[in-house]
Amino acid sequence: MSREIHRWYSPNLKKEMEIVVYGHYGYALLMFPTAGADFLEYERFKLIDSIGGFLRDGKLKAFSVNSINNESWLNNRMHPADKAIRHQQYNRYIVEEVVPFIHNHCNGLVPILTTGASLGALHAANNFFRRPDIFSGTIAMSGSYDLKSYTGGYYDDNVYFNSPVDYLPQWNDNFMFDQMRRAKIVIASGQGDYEDPDASRQLSDILNARGVRHWLDLWGYDQPHDWQTWRNMLPYFLGYIKF
Repeated sequence: MSREIHRWYSPNLKKEMEIVVYGHYGYALLMFPTAGADFLEYERFKLIDSIGGFLRDGKLKAFSVNSINNESWLNNRMHPADKAIRHQQYNRYIVEEVVPFIHNHCNGLVPILTTGASLGALHAANNFFRRPDIFSGTIAMSGSYDLKSYTGGYYDDNVYFNSPVDYLPQWNDNFMFDQMRRAKIVIASGQGDYEDPDASRQLSDILNARGVRHWLDLWGYDQPHDWQTWRNMLPYFLGYIKF
């Protein structure tokens, strides 16, 4: 399996950022790490191995980015307003730097499907919902989509516009919702230890109310908030994705 590590200085984040690319052909799978982890997390925990068949067969190329969650929502020394600003800088890094890198690496405007588990699911879903004109769908696993759970009660526009359960019910942008309705959307969760399936149900209810077709899939009570669940989920859902 092809594997490349790239890095560059991000003007949006004012620091060097890494990205690892797996595979040689196909649509793009943009992967966001969990919690405070790095761009190699999915490799270390064998999630890349679990989708190895798709990569070797040229069905997709996976791009795993670094997180900056330790410089935003997981940094208890920062004021929530500064955390939200840093989060917005990360969004710009993804859209203005990572997306062009993906298109260049793939030699064209390939579909980009976002994915992530846990806090990575929030990033994956949020980036898709904010820009369905750029991203072609999302597979969000075991996420919580209410950013306020990370703000300690703080709320401003930067929090609002990164909290899907807040902005999706209020948006009146028909173009963006038309883009969402054409996309591949999977909202998944286990129901075992440390999972929060109600968070997925809440997001699903909002999407249903806005007429956005999606796949809500709640796995069993034997599926915990852990790597084995996600190693089973991701290849399962990818098997249904066609571009």
